[in-house]
Amino acid sequence: MTPWDLVLTKRGLRFRGRYLPCTIGRGGLSGHKREGDGATPRGAHRIVGMLYRPDRLARPTDWAVPIRPGDLWSDDPVHEDYNLMVRAPYPYGHERLRRPDPLYDLVLLTDWNWPKAVPGRGSAIFIHQWRRPGFPTEGCVALHRDHLAWVAPRITFQTRLIVI
Repeated sequence: MTPWDLVLTKRGLRFRGRYLPCTIGRGGLSGHKREGDGATPRGAHRIVGMLYRPDRLARPTDWAVPIRPGDLWSDDPVHEDYNLMVRAPYPYGHERLRRPDPLYDLVLLTDWNWPKAVPGRGSAIFIHQWRRPGFPTEGCVALHRDHLAWVAPRITFQTRLIVI
């Protein structure tokens, strides 16, 4: 582990000497992640991207990519675009990135099952805003909005999400 890593602990997500309260997937932690199990996968996952809603917040880093209307994430394991960002119209299983709620106003993308996705192994594991303390995700890691905003400009291309 390095000082640039986000490390999931019992106290929260440890980053740069701070512990940030977080939530994980409703399925707990798993060493055998499957699509739809709600589990947060164990392992060291590189942070490979950052998305943000430009209509709701300022660009958090110079490499953050805006979420535009029509941006989706494919979660259909039988389609070739599985676990990739796609554009509407998209007739296969997907999740909208531009949500009416604030959960995806700022999203850190991990390399879980990417770039060559194995069908059924689970799509995107994001770090995003939580609904409320203790409310589980579908497998992602979620933080308070202010904590996520603090983390975003401090991560580097070396940063990993470590889930032990």
